[in-house]
Order: sequence, then structure tokens, then C-alpha cells
Amino acid sequence: MKNCSHYMREALRLAQEGRGLTSPNPTVGAVVVSDGKIIGRGFHTWAGVHHAEIIALREAAADARGSTLYLTLEPCSHHGRTRPCVDTIIETGVARVVCAMQDPNPRVSGTGFARLRAAGINVEMDTEHAAEAAALNEAFVHFMSTGRPLVTVKAALTLDGKIAAPQDNVGWITSEIARADVQQVRHYSDAILTGLGTVLEDDCLLTDRSGLPRSRPLLRIVLDSQLRIPLDSKMVASAQNDLLIVGTTAAPRDRKKALEDAGATVLIADGIGGRTDPQQVIEYLAKERYLSLMVEAGSKVNWTMLDGQLADKVLFYYAPKILGGLKSLPVAGGPGRMRRADAMLLDRMTVHPISPNEFAVEAYLIKN
Repeated sequence: MKNCSHYMREALRLAQEGRGLTSPNPTVGAVVVSDGKIIGRGFHTWAGVHHAEIIALREAAADARGSTLYLTLEPCSHHGRTRPCVDTIIETGVARVVCAMQDPNPRVSGTGFARLRAAGINVEMDTEHAAEAAALNEAFVHFMSTGRPLVTVKAALTLDGKIAAPQDNVGWITSEIARADVQQVRHYSDAILTGLGTVLEDDCLLTDRSGLPRSRPLLRIVLDSQLRIPLDSKMVASAQNDLLIVGTTAAPRDRKKALEDAGATVLIADGIGGRTDPQQVIEYLAKERYLSLMVEAGSKVNWTMLDGQLADKVLFYYAPKILGGLKSLPVAGGPGRMRRADAMLLDRMTVHPISPNEFAVEAYLIKN
């Protein structure tokens, strides 16, 4: 008989297949085991409606009676788009449920396990794989605990921390391998934000080019206080209910109407000094249940997100290059911190190998 850890690893692998396909729901994998054999597998997708455990139990059919169900997340006990999964688990006659983590959703947390135990089902927590299960649903866990999307500042940097040269910025800082990795991160994100300066400089699309299916379009967001984004820019020209332009009340009304007629949504969010207010953007995303926001912007926007403690984490891709000079743009501009003692602090840092000469640093901001 295979070690029980093997079955949970298979459930985690299945959950991984659902990444990008479940938002605003979590990714979940399920495996049904009887007499040491896997008789049912399932993972959740938003389009498929049914949850992972239901798919796995249907595959197992009558053989599910007396089996063990391995789950990466606590089964739901409330009515949503489907009936509670715990009802089906109980009715199917599963004898034992092994789960990697409790659901952080307050509507569910702990109640699914309680109902299973009340029905005489043995419930066990697999603490060995809890961290891996939580990492798969990092944005969902964050959203459920804070009520706001997980905000990641992503940047491609030279080794001396520069993101742009003072003159000619044709070409890329990082390699094609690194850029492909970024597309994977975009695929896992619900929304992506940049500033008008980046749009004017690069005429970028900011789309998910992973080629993989998604549960919802990647929402592209541009901070543009005067609504100056060109109507013939690639972003506006490609808008299909996936473009949010954030302006202020100082912007001309005819520009707002023109952008809306072109297929963009315009959010008015007045901030300090005539600028847009990113905090209102985050509140808008929370209201619309976008679980994660990726910031791919210039030096000033990066500073605003970091200094204002709107960002939760950073993901910096480093290339074996040095620009030097005082005019090359750093990853975060603005006034900066005047004393070393006031530097922003980060923890839980992980270094990810990307290519033979490139790496990415993932770290979380320590907030006041």
C-alpha cells in the first residue's frame, strides 16, 4: 500500500491544474482511495461548477462507500452555486476524510469538518502538506482574512536595481525565459495595474499571454488622472470588458465618454494632489471579488504602492546587467526614505532560480 502522503501529493497536483480556472473560488484537488488504490480524482474549475470532491466521488461511484477522501481544502458546508459538498460526502458513505487545510472563508471555516464528524466520518488534518496547500490559494486566503486582494509589485531589474535607462529603452532587461515565467504569474492573477507613463512609453497590451484558459479575463488597469490614454493605443483598441481606466474629476467629461464608448470602464478616484487614489482601486477590486492584483508599472507607481503599504509582496526578476548612473530609474522612485532606519522591511524572502544567470526574489512587506 502506498504511503498516505502519496495521495495528498496527487490531490495537490490536481489542485495545481485548476490554477487560473477557479477565481473567485479557491483551487481544490480531491482524491478518493479504496484498498490502497485511487478510484476517483477531481479538481475544481469555475466553468465546471462542480467542486473537486464531487467530481472525484462521481468517478468513484458506488466504490466510494467506505473509502478515504483526500482533500486540499475543507469541503464547503453552505449553499452557493452548488449544494454543500459535505452533504454529498456523507450520502456517499465515505468513511474518512484527510484534509490539508481549513477553509479561511468565515462562512465555512470549521463547519464542514464539524458536520462530517457529526455524521460519524473520521476527519484528519494533514499538517505535513498544509503550507503547500495554503500557497496554492495564497490570494484566496489573503482575501478571506483581509477582505482585499493580494497586491504584488512585480519588476524586472538590473543587478543594481534599475528598471529603465534615461534614454533608449528598446529591448528587454530579462530573458525570454524570465518573461515566460512572468506570463505564468499573470495567468494566476485576477488583475494587473500600470500607470499612464508606461502605456505611453511602451504602448503595451498587458494581457495574459500564457495561452492557458482562465475563469475570468485578466482585468487591465491604468492609472490616468486626466484620462489621456490614446484611443488608438493597443490597450483601448483591444478592450473587451477587461480594461479599467482610473481618472479624477479633473479629467474632461468627453474623454470619459469616449473611453467608455471604446469599451473601457472608467473609475473616478480622486487622490492627493490631483492624482488618482490607488486605495480606491483596491476597494473596487475587493467589491468585485478580484482576489489578486499584480502591479507592473514605473518607478513612481511602484513607490506609491510600496510607501503607502498598499502592496503586500514584491516579485523582482534580476538580470545579469548593470546600468549605473544617477539618471537610470530605480525600481521605486518618489522621495524615498531619508534614513536607513526608516527603510521598508520585508520578510519570508524566497530566491527562485529562473535561468542560468537570472533569479527572482519574492518577499512580503512588513506593515506598520
